Amino acid sequence: MSHLDILLPFGLPPPELARDLLRELKLPALATLIARAKKEHSRREFDDFARALPHEMWLSSQFPLPSFVPANPAPGQDVHNSPALACAAMRALGLPAKQGVWFMLHPAHIHIARDHLVLTDIRQVGLSEADSRELFDAAAPLFAEVDRELVYGDANTWFMRADDWQGLVTSTPDATCGHNIDIWMPHGDGARDWRKLQNEVQMLWFAHPLNERRQMQGKQAVNSLWLWGGSPATASSAGQREVFNLPDGFSGLGQYARAAHANTGAADVIAAKPEKGLLTLDPLIQPALTGEWSSWLEQLQILESAWFAPLLQAMQQGQLDSLSLIITDSSHVLELSTSRFSLKKFWLKPTLNRLLP
Repeated sequence: MSHLDILLPFGLPPPELARDLLRELKLPALATLIARAKKEHSRREFDDFARALPHEMWLSSQFPLPSFVPANPAPGQDVHNSPALACAAMRALGLPAKQGVWFMLHPAHIHIARDHLVLTDIRQVGLSEADSRELFDAAAPLFAEVDRELVYGDANTWFMRADDWQGLVTSTPDATCGHNIDIWMPHGDGARDWRKLQNEVQMLWFAHPLNERRQMQGKQAVNSLWLWGGSPATASSAGQREVFNLPDGFSGLGQYARAAHANTGAADVIAAKPEKGLLTLDPLIQPALTGEWSSWLEQLQILESAWFAPLLQAMQQGQLDSLSLIITDSSHVLELSTSRFSLKKFWLKPTLNRLLP
């Protein structure tokens, strides 16, 4: 039997704009899949101040990630944490992660709002390899001074070892994006030391020639580092699920799957006939985080023709037996399941109304 789970982050429109946005969409294939699906779970609500977004928590729950929470939390201490992805991400980049506790670091831009600091979408930083290396080489001595091993991963992701910070609670950059960073800053073991080190890096980069060049080019200054994803080094073990198009920051999860495919299209997924597959469609994340709802509408229309229409046709032709839709926003998850049998319910007219709050 061929089954596909489809994770659609930010496919749920914001409640205050939902009816207006859905009125603009022409998505007959997605509307058919939604209308003829059974509801697996009601719309589950998550804490607005959670340290990972609903789609990040759902995706992480599908793989055997190591636990990374304080062993003996104090009364009232927040034990929820960002997914423990650092070591998985290191291995995906060909870096050794055989021992120790590691964190991911992203070069970032923090801007000053009226009375607080806000982390912007890290995708918009757009560092080249050469520019990232320049900032990395400048910051490395500061990490060496406090005996923190710093490792270069790629232009957007570095890694730091801190074995004594196993109680540090962090937040994903997307959960933090657009908000007052004070709420989502790391806390617990090592928080004060990290804040001091982060401040030193910020002061070093403030007048760095690279940032002067970027500002002259109209680009964002790279003025901070965002830390998250703390993970103890553990051996990875492949699972039975076949995964397609894991999103940035989560691509390391592919090592826990039977097979991981990147940059695949609908035809490739259908041809693979996964017994139990997982597909992530993430083009809606960036416009949703930045409130660019016209772009959100455009991306959904592209997904309709590139993905939902071919997948619906594959089900109708018997190439795919069933699929589940896991649709989220910043604080909710809606899960729906459709089979070849349920598609025969012709009396259920295509509609997107299940996406309404």
